[in-house]
Amino acid sequence: MSPAGCLAPAEIIGVTIQTGIKKSKTAVVNMLLLGFLAGAFIAFASEASNMAAFNLLADPGTYGLGKVLAGAIFGAGLMLVLLAGGELFTGNVLMIAGLLDRKLGAGAMLRNWVLVYIGNFFGSLFIAYMMHRSGLFASGDNVLGAMTVKIAVYKVGLTYPQAFILGIMCNWLVCLAVWLSYGAKDMTGKMLAVFFPIWLFITSGFEHCVANMYYIPAGIMAKGSPAIAEAAAALGLSSDKLDGLGWGSFALGNLIPVTLGNIVGGGLFVAAAYWFAYARKKPAGDDVK
Repeated sequence: MSPAGCLAPAEIIGVTIQTGIKKSKTAVVNMLLLGFLAGAFIAFASEASNMAAFNLLADPGTYGLGKVLAGAIFGAGLMLVLLAGGELFTGNVLMIAGLLDRKLGAGAMLRNWVLVYIGNFFGSLFIAYMMHRSGLFASGDNVLGAMTVKIAVYKVGLTYPQAFILGIMCNWLVCLAVWLSYGAKDMTGKMLAVFFPIWLFITSGFEHCVANMYYIPAGIMAKGSPAIAEAAAALGLSSDKLDGLGWGSFALGNLIPVTLGNIVGGGLFVAAAYWFAYARKKPAGDDVK
């Protein structure tokens, strides 16, 4: 029997599989449009969490509190994706459940992933550009811009194993947020289902490929301002580190390993794990009497 107000896990896997099937049949133009919107929503969450916490993040003594505050705000991005409508690559990793259940082909799943990923990238990039042109990176005597650059420099400076592992842990939690939202029966329940796992992910400092489509391009754009570059230097960023922040280091040093980690985290530890526990066809005699 389902608990009041939500579905049981064995019922959620069925919703997850059917949702993946529906996603695979979405028209190309809609995948791109909804992907763009989801990328923009995640970018709004990224810039707002930075705006709220940049002074705390700039001080080692309050860094943890800054992450807590940023995490409390960031969940609004995924809430918009799930409730207003959007297609998010990291959440769509749950389509692996339909693949394992043989109700969804690999080609259809990958087609969705590629188109949604492209839409997410351009939506995130659009908000990064709008923030850059708005002048808001000068907030707090350019410290917001400097922290935007510092965050981007940190992300492109991760080793491949670090970025991959941080990507795994991130999308384990993100896909759990989506999974729980599938089980909630009303809007309030869905919002609460999203809030806590996303709070954990941001507070922990894990890596999300779509969020990084905002964070790193925003840093690349912001560092072009001499005033922001000077403020970034005051935060301890050397000229060598600033020079190492670019589109190549973004794609090769962060986006690829984080994306792969996100696929493993959500695909293996949520989609595959719950499919195996609740949906796989058990051999005769496999049930405990």
